[in-house]
Amino acid sequence: MKQRTFLTTLTLFLFFFNLGIFIVSVTMFRDTVNRAEERSLSEHYFIASALIKDFSAVESRGTYLDGSISSLLQPYKYISGDNKMGLALYKNDQLVYSNLNASVLNGSLLKPPVNGNRLATIQKAGNKTYAIVSGKLSDPFSSYTLVYLYDTTEAINSWSLLKNRLFLAGFVLSILLAFGLLLILNRIFDPLRQISRISKDIADGAYETRLPVSGHDELSEMAQSFNHMAEEIQRRIMELKNSADQKQQFIDNFAHELRTPLTAIYGYAEYMQKAILSEDDRLSALNYIMSESRRLQTVAFQLLELANLQNNPVTCEEINVSVLFDAVEQTMYVKLAEKDIQLEFFNEIKTIQGDSSLPESLLINLLDNAIKACGKGGHIVVRAAMEGEKKMISVQDNGKGMTQEVLSQITEPFFRGEKSRNRNDGGAGLGLAICKQIASSHGAELSFISRPGEGTTAKITFTTS
Repeated sequence: MKQRTFLTTLTLFLFFFNLGIFIVSVTMFRDTVNRAEERSLSEHYFIASALIKDFSAVESRGTYLDGSISSLLQPYKYISGDNKMGLALYKNDQLVYSNLNASVLNGSLLKPPVNGNRLATIQKAGNKTYAIVSGKLSDPFSSYTLVYLYDTTEAINSWSLLKNRLFLAGFVLSILLAFGLLLILNRIFDPLRQISRISKDIADGAYETRLPVSGHDELSEMAQSFNHMAEEIQRRIMELKNSADQKQQFIDNFAHELRTPLTAIYGYAEYMQKAILSEDDRLSALNYIMSESRRLQTVAFQLLELANLQNNPVTCEEINVSVLFDAVEQTMYVKLAEKDIQLEFFNEIKTIQGDSSLPESLLINLLDNAIKACGKGGHIVVRAAMEGEKKMISVQDNGKGMTQEVLSQITEPFFRGEKSRNRNDGGAGLGLAICKQIASSHGAELSFISRPGEGTTAKITFTTS
């Protein structure tokens, strides 16, 4: 593209530049010719008028005219003052006087005009150029034709020299322009080459590559726009990569989650099929099969709930927070009593916007995790209050707490901070993933604060009223 631009621009410049020189040269030539013709016409008229008077004076004295012609024309030889003028006089078609050299006389330059009118021309004779004016004298001397020549060789040569200099200057200027244009195009196309190279690097996976930005011109703006585009591409690629990694992790965890109960179900079923069992052994095997089947059923129901939350918008209505807390307390009463855990509620807000049942499910899941984290005689506090201009509900326990590594992954599906404990409790690692999705569907943010040995605080912050 750069080569085509260079050749096209240079060709157009050379064409119009040389066309301009040609037009200027032609104009100067015409001006030189016109000046020579006008001068010759003026001097021819002057000499012809003077000759008529002289001829009339000679005839009035009774002197023979043809014998006096040479003496009458001699004074006009130097009328131009530069020895460039020549005169010739014809009587009918016979030359009766001339002060010109043989080369001019032998040519056709002095041929009188046929119609007798004055005729001005520019003609060459040898290596010289002449402005020639031919015309008959007026009556009673119309048999005489006066031919006036003016040597314009110097003016024509000056024009030719100037023309050649103009074209030479144009040639030199064209060369300088070609180099200048090449430098400019290199400057202009250099960012494009960089963009092409960096685009290839980005396509090859070097997403962090950026264009250098310098100055405040259009090229720097283009570089900034390109870098912004590259940053967006890098961000989107990372998002896609993280999403793909999360999906793959989800599939791996899901497959792992299914493998254990399916292995147990298959193993006990095969055992019952091939072995002779007592009634107690048969019942024990059936209990294992039923237990693992319930685990699979729980996983299926939780996955279905998670999918519904992701794909279906919730219908919000006003929910009385006090009523919500009472319902949650009643639901969790048995689990709290089993571990002798104290549950306290502090409510400073009246209502929240949400689905009729999902906020209750969210709090029950959070409380269930808090109960599992607490030991005997633990303490859990549920608080509803304003945090700035936003409504907030928190669940705080004094249980084991979590490390930052565990804390960053607890809302991922099938993640378990303590796999053995969660499996014994029947959990599949989907509870907090569901909690996060419930919060998100209500325009709320679910966050956690925890340290090992200091308990955990789960906070639901409603970003909408």
